[in-house]
Amino acid sequence: MGMARLLIIDDEKNMRWALSRALRSEGLEIFTAGSGPEGLALLREEKPDLVLLDLKLPGLDGLSVLRQIKAEMPLVAVIIMTAYGSIETAVEAIKAGAYDYITKPFDLEAVKLVLARALENQSLTKEVAYLRRELETRYSFQNIVGKSAKMRQVFDLIERVADSQATVLIQGESGTGKELVARALHYLSGRRTGPFIAVSCAALPETLLESELFGHEKGAFTGALTRRIGRFEMANGGTLFLDEVGELTPAVQVKLLRVLQERSFERLGGTERIMVDVRIIAATNRNLEQAMREGRFRQDLYYRLNVVPITLPPLRERKEDIPLLVQHFLAKFSRTNPPSNGLAPPGGAAPSGGHFQIAPAALAALMNYSWPGNVRELENVLERACLLCSGGVITRECLPAEILAAEEGGGSGFTLDIPEEGLDLEELEKHLILKALEKSGGNQSQAARLLHLSRYALLYRLEKYGLKKTEKPDSPM
Repeated sequence: MGMARLLIIDDEKNMRWALSRALRSEGLEIFTAGSGPEGLALLREEKPDLVLLDLKLPGLDGLSVLRQIKAEMPLVAVIIMTAYGSIETAVEAIKAGAYDYITKPFDLEAVKLVLARALENQSLTKEVAYLRRELETRYSFQNIVGKSAKMRQVFDLIERVADSQATVLIQGESGTGKELVARALHYLSGRRTGPFIAVSCAALPETLLESELFGHEKGAFTGALTRRIGRFEMANGGTLFLDEVGELTPAVQVKLLRVLQERSFERLGGTERIMVDVRIIAATNRNLEQAMREGRFRQDLYYRLNVVPITLPPLRERKEDIPLLVQHFLAKFSRTNPPSNGLAPPGGAAPSGGHFQIAPAALAALMNYSWPGNVRELENVLERACLLCSGGVITRECLPAEILAAEEGGGSGFTLDIPEEGLDLEELEKHLILKALEKSGGNQSQAARLLHLSRYALLYRLEKYGLKKTEKPDSPM
């Protein structure tokens, strides 16, 4: 169960002691109260995940306590304890928001099972509630940043396939944003009100991964003390995101293929067929076609997963997005940990504490780097720089040595000598283009290569900034 927090409210001292002793071995942090008012006070102070509540309490009765708990903390799972023969009251408690009820006298194993189910359900409920709140801000397109031609193609594909039931395979290097795309697909689909459940296929050994995906029955293997609900069941009615699917072992590949074909499965150690309505989105940074040819990935599973392929380009292939990404991440870090200088972002009011800015020479260094860790690496570099920079302005000195070494080593063949202050991101983009044209002697194709842009993208920007002039003829190939 992990270190979940349980509050027991019962006026019988012996019952509180017995339950505390029995359940503490389940890894629960336990608090007890002998009355309704004492229980509500502990609820506000300790913020438990679960409440075991006796309905028959002196003074403030259990139903009144239940209604107060659900009014103040609706996500807390409340399990009612009631005497045998008081089922009508228990049903009334369920209608008032209780998760379940148990009747006295009860079996401790039954109590543990109910608590385990309540924790599983509560975890899912919290995730769905959280993700719904994030729908319009974090996981919409505005968090997948890019205006390059390759990213526009990705956005277009997401919009076209999001509301279908088709299985999607997202391919791309580590750090390119595959989970963001998966979440965007979910929230733009008709399943947006259902759960989005993510599983990393590389994070667990085979036996634990099978249990994670399909669940298990009590006694299915050593340590399986209670039934566990798997991620497929949790995702019913929603989307299951299988990250790093290329790491699946052959045995798990067979089971996954069966679920995709039959839309049903059995828990480990069980015989009951469980039907699920789940959309699968898979992601990999491996070359699955090569793995398939080498016999490491099943051909039939590959074709089942690869109904709609979406390939995310590495950051080095869309460097024109770097200024936009920098702007996005600096705005994010300005909200979470703003500098104290009061600087305002270009064209807008500063949030309390100011807004991080980047010096043009620092941005030029970022543009010259190859970014093997892609967007995730860029975000980490900027977060570190925001912590190290003084005055709220990120300079070259705030950047890691490997980025500066790549620039000084001429990794792109293009090093810029530009001022440390005074330009917003659009002015800087214009400045970079002019410098590249100067470096290339006016040859637009060479300038585009220096900037890591397509020639079309450069021509678009020349038009945008009014810089389009007669260029020198391209050198012969």
